[in-house]
Amino acid sequence: MIRKKLLIQRIQRTCTISWLILSATSHLQSVQAQLTNSIENPVKNSDFQSFQQPTLPRNGAPTGRRRAGAGRNPECPSSLTRLTALIPGNGEKSVLASTVAENPTFWFYVPELPETTRSAEFVLQAVSGKNVENAYRTPLTLSGNSGVISITLPAQAQYLLKTGKKYHWYFHIYCSDPQKTPDNFYVDGFVEKQLLTQALTSQLKAAQLREYIAYKANNIWYDAVTNLGELRRANPQNTAINKDWVDLLNAIGLQDIAKEPILQHYNLEN
Repeated sequence: MIRKKLLIQRIQRTCTISWLILSATSHLQSVQAQLTNSIENPVKNSDFQSFQQPTLPRNGAPTGRRRAGAGRNPECPSSLTRLTALIPGNGEKSVLASTVAENPTFWFYVPELPETTRSAEFVLQAVSGKNVENAYRTPLTLSGNSGVISITLPAQAQYLLKTGKKYHWYFHIYCSDPQKTPDNFYVDGFVEKQLLTQALTSQLKAAQLREYIAYKANNIWYDAVTNLGELRRANPQNTAINKDWVDLLNAIGLQDIAKEPILQHYNLEN
């Protein structure tokens, strides 16, 4: 009788151990599958369907130009009228948007350009009331191809954005050699550096690769478009990422350039 009880107990222990092993294995496989799916399919449904297009401010907040519009010099290529900044706005005007990055990235759609019209310039100015101070400027050479480019400010201390301060940026494309002509098409806008809070830090960690979801939820535009744009550049064939990119640009009224390829990134060093 005692041997029989011992045998039953051994069998029960064996079954319990087997069940625990199977349960742990099943859980591990489930976690691995979720991680794999997160990387291969970062977005199942659009996270920008509820994105609200901001309206133009009425309280004196600054606005800029997000579409180059028509030029006055007939010698300038007509394609330059399509130069566009990928920022929120209303029609041709841009509105103030935020970043938590000290050296944020700026995104632009550049039309196809002839060889004589590929000189560009990026300018950043610090704004304090009516005082404007040049913070950074650099010339750029464009490829001439039609598509989206991004420009990241240098990481050197003297160029880093300060929290709570507004900055005015310009992106110019010159009609010919900038040493010979002042004629150019440009877009401009405003960016404000915000503090990276503990709450946003926690949301970013939870979002993992999909940080743009957390940025979007906190109205941090520049970093949302940068994270999503970098994912699209690294995964050009990912239909889910491409859909979210299209939905994002549609939400701010830039549907005409939503499917343009991402061409080049300029990581400015000085």
